[in-house]
Amino acid sequence: MGYGIALDVGTSGYRSHVVDLSDNGKIISTAITMRHPLPGANVMDHLHFWIENGAEVGHKILMDTINNLIDLHHVDKSKIERLAVCGNPIQVSMFENIEVRDLAYAGKSMLKKLNITPPNRRGKIITAGDLNLTALNPETKVIIPPAIRHEIGADALAMIIKSGLLDKKETCMVTDYGTNAEMGLYHDGDLYSGSAAAGPAMEGQAITHGMLAAPLAISDVNFAENGGWTNIILNDDLKPTAGSVIDPRDGKLLKSSSQNAIGITGTGVVSIVALGIESGVIKLPSIATVDHNIHLQGGMVLTEGDVNEAGKAMGAIRAGHRTLIEEVGIDDEEVKTMYMAGASGTYVDPIKSQTVGMIPRVIDRTVQIGNTSLMMAYDLVRDDETLDMMQSVADSIASKHIMFAGNEIFENIYVSELAYWTEGMPLEMYNDMIVGNGLRPLPDLKRPKHVDRLVLSDIPVIGGGKLKVLDNVGVYLTGSFEGCIGCGVCVDRCPEKALSLVDGGKYGYTLKIATEHCLGTACKNCESVCPQSVYSFSDLTISEK
Repeated sequence: MGYGIALDVGTSGYRSHVVDLSDNGKIISTAITMRHPLPGANVMDHLHFWIENGAEVGHKILMDTINNLIDLHHVDKSKIERLAVCGNPIQVSMFENIEVRDLAYAGKSMLKKLNITPPNRRGKIITAGDLNLTALNPETKVIIPPAIRHEIGADALAMIIKSGLLDKKETCMVTDYGTNAEMGLYHDGDLYSGSAAAGPAMEGQAITHGMLAAPLAISDVNFAENGGWTNIILNDDLKPTAGSVIDPRDGKLLKSSSQNAIGITGTGVVSIVALGIESGVIKLPSIATVDHNIHLQGGMVLTEGDVNEAGKAMGAIRAGHRTLIEEVGIDDEEVKTMYMAGASGTYVDPIKSQTVGMIPRVIDRTVQIGNTSLMMAYDLVRDDETLDMMQSVADSIASKHIMFAGNEIFENIYVSELAYWTEGMPLEMYNDMIVGNGLRPLPDLKRPKHVDRLVLSDIPVIGGGKLKVLDNVGVYLTGSFEGCIGCGVCVDRCPEKALSLVDGGKYGYTLKIATEHCLGTACKNCESVCPQSVYSFSDLTISEK
C-alpha cells in the first residue's frame, strides 16, 4: 500500500499527517496551517461568508488550501491512496460541499420556509475528483465520518470514542476546547451535548500577540521566585519547554533562557489570566500594572482588551457547562471526571483552567486526551472498519443536543459571566444574580484529586523532520469595481492588514484580500469605509496569486 492523509479541519486551522499505510500506519510527515482559510474569526463567520459569497467560492478556497497543504508534505502524491477528514458538522459539510444552511438556521419552520432539506450526514466514501481536490489522483478515496445528529458532528463523536466516555459507569463531561467549544455531559446512559461559540481567543486569535499552537508560542506560565513568572514555550516538536523568567509587572528579565518566543497561544492566555487573578496583577476588569499590561518573554504583552476578550470566551464555556448540568438536573458533585480535548485542552493547565471557569468547580479527576479529531482521522485512514465502527456508535447514542442560542438558562448565566469578566462583578453578586433567575449558585472550588495528561502535545507524533507550517495559505479574494479611484482608504482601515491595492483590473485598480487574515462578513470595514460606495465584499472572486 501507499500513503494516506489524516486531516483535521478545525475552526481555527487545519492539521494533517501523511501516513505510510504499508508500514503499520507510521506517521512520516505533519503539516498545519496557522489560520482557517475562510474569512472570519469563528465558525459563524465562516458560515456567513459561505452563504453570502456562495458555496462555489468558499469550497474553492478550502480545496486550494488543502492542495497547498498536501504539497507542503513533499511526498510522492501519486502514492497517496486515501484521505480521511474529521471536524465539526459545519467544517466537514463545507469540506464535502453539501448543504450547510440547515446548520445556520435553527428551527424546522425556518428550514421549511427557506425550502432547505438537511443532507444525509452518515459516514461515506467519495473521491478526490468529487471534491475537485486536484493535488490528488481523482480516484483517491476520501473518507467522510458520520455525525451523531446534524448538529453533533464527527469531532464530538471522536472525543467521545477516544475518551472512552461511553464505557464509563460514572457521570462525566468532555469538552473540545477551541473557537467553537464542543461539550458533552454523559449521565445515566444518555449523552447531552452543546456547543459554545467561545470565540477566537481560545485559539490565541483576537489577542494582541496571539497565535495558534505552533513552535515558539507561549503556551503556559508558572510562578517563579522573586515574583517572576516562568514562560513555557512550545519547541519545534510542539512540546512545552521552560523559557525565561519575567517580571509580569514591568517585563524585567529575572532569568534568561535560550528558548525564543514569538507569540501567545490560547492556553497561554488562560494561564496568564489565572495567575494574574491569583497574584492580584489582574483586578477585573483591569490590569494592576503601571502601563496596564502583563509583560512576557520576547516583549509580548497581554492587554486589558485581551483579558476582556478572553473573559468573554471563558465565560461562554462556563455558561455552557453550567447549562448542561442544569438541563440534566444533577448536582455538581455528581460529575466525577472532566475529559479535555483539542489543542487548547492539551496544553492548558487544568488547575489554572478551573480557576478561570473552564472546567467545573467541583471535579474529582481531569484527563487531557489530545487532538481527538486528528486521532480519529488517523484511525479512519488506516482501517476501513473504523468508519463502520463510528457509524455504529453514532447510531447507538441516545443523545439530546441543547441549543445554547436562545436557551434561557445559558443566557441568564452568560449575562452574569459578562458582568464578572468585563465589569468586575464579585462572585457573591454573580451568585445572587443567577439564584434570582431560579438557578443554582456556583459551588465552592474543589480541586481535582487526580490530574492525568495522556499526551504532551496535541500532535504527539510529528514524523520525520520538523513540523511543516503553511503560514500563508496562498488564496486571495480580488475585485475591481467601477468608480474605484484607488484612494486606499479600505487598505488603511483594514484591522487585520489583509487588504492590498494594485494597479490594473477591469476598472483600473484591483483590491486583493488574503483570505485567512480577513475577518469576513463580521467586519466588512473595507466596504463600509469606501468613500465612493462602490466596494462590494460579496462580489469578490478567487485568485491564487
